[in-house]
Amino acid sequence: MSSDQPSNKKKNAFTIIKDDSTDGHGGYGAGTISLENMSSVIVDPNENKAYVDMGAMHARSDVERRVKWINDKNEVPNGKLYWIVWVNVEQGENGPYYAGVTGCEIRVDREIKRAYKSMAQHVTYMEKSLKGKIIVEHMDEQSQKLLKDFLVNFNEGMWNNSTEELKNALPQ
Repeated sequence: MSSDQPSNKKKNAFTIIKDDSTDGHGGYGAGTISLENMSSVIVDPNENKAYVDMGAMHARSDVERRVKWINDKNEVPNGKLYWIVWVNVEQGENGPYYAGVTGCEIRVDREIKRAYKSMAQHVTYMEKSLKGKIIVEHMDEQSQKLLKDFLVNFNEGMWNNSTEELKNALPQ
């Protein structure tokens, strides 16, 4: 394949959502929180994989589509477990690092086209990730390992620059 041919391979990148809310104009959007350094990682313990899906930033990731959302987990008893992990990247003295990492549970039952998620938790955890918090202790061990492997493999330098709190929160 020549280099000018488009690749069918899906890019696995931390996409930056750019906004201009702090450009000084003081108009619409002034004072809003910037999501410029935030990405959403889907951890799928069912398929043993983790990947970036920026659609989750607007509740439109592949796993979130084509289902009716219910805020009672008991109504989705056979739902498959997924985690949407909000990852915030900051610039430190040694370079960029994973500053905030928070995991939110979702359960999806494609058979009945129903799914569970707590919107309040997603909003809260997104905000906590932006503030540099690490909240992954409630994730199952397999999902934590998938997340760690993804973060290390995505950019080992950012992993190495990250805090001991994050490194200790994910299995060795």
